[in-house]
Amino acid sequence: MLPAEISAVPRAAQSAVQSPAQSSRARRETAHCGGAEMAVFHIDGESGGPAPLLIWAHGWGHTHRAFLPLAESARRTASSVLIDFPGFGASPVPPAVWSTADYADAAAEWMATLPAGPRVWIGHSFGCRVGLQLAARHPEAVNGMMLIAAAGLPPHRSPAARMRIAARRWAFRIARSLTPEGPARDRLRARFGSADYRQAGAMRPILVKTVSENLTDIARTVRCPVTLLYGEDDRETPPEIGERLQRLIPNAQLHVLRGFDHWNVLTEGQHQLTHRLSEFLERLS
Repeated sequence: MLPAEISAVPRAAQSAVQSPAQSSRARRETAHCGGAEMAVFHIDGESGGPAPLLIWAHGWGHTHRAFLPLAESARRTASSVLIDFPGFGASPVPPAVWSTADYADAAAEWMATLPAGPRVWIGHSFGCRVGLQLAARHPEAVNGMMLIAAAGLPPHRSPAARMRIAARRWAFRIARSLTPEGPARDRLRARFGSADYRQAGAMRPILVKTVSENLTDIARTVRCPVTLLYGEDDRETPPEIGERLQRLIPNAQLHVLRGFDHWNVLTEGQHQLTHRLSEFLERLS
């Protein structure tokens, strides 16, 4: 394991982010896997030489569009496939309350239908949870992973913070048990729930299930090379989670990117992510 590196590139040097509408080269297919439908979007690379296939896995509440500018910038060296996980974007909700293991099994089933060759999984947040499960449960499916703002480990909190959270959850459960479904229950969710929880709709049971998972033991079994990238100002998945993941995953490198948070690392941080991806692909070659 290598020590974490804090990186900074002047904002003026960062390339402009391409809007999703600019990407007209992605062709859509529908995969059937795990009893669900999953929309996947292919972008052909330009190099024609040997390169891993890049598989882009978005975070919770996002779609493949979150990664389109990055995949477009990578097409000079590699082909890409971007996923809409079941329940997001163009993909219908799964047939059951899936865990991240279920998402990983479905992804592995689909990936088994792809042409043979090396593959790199690139995930953000929730997509990293699925990636960890994929690499642990189906090690033959991926040759490496670049995980951006990876979640999956419980955050470190002070005893006082844990008590406040426990009290808030207890208050919400009591109030929920006394409030019928409808506008009053919606107001209760708005008061107590996170933005993801309030907006989850039919995906709320899956959100509750997946965010409560502790992937510590799963991470220990990951054997492929992994690059971990975190924004220094990330409050949703703080860099300390990356430090613990680096200690758990035998072949992991950690980079902390100065000046970025959980969200703008995908947009304003595009230049740094592209640079780190190029480095990672060289490491794999």
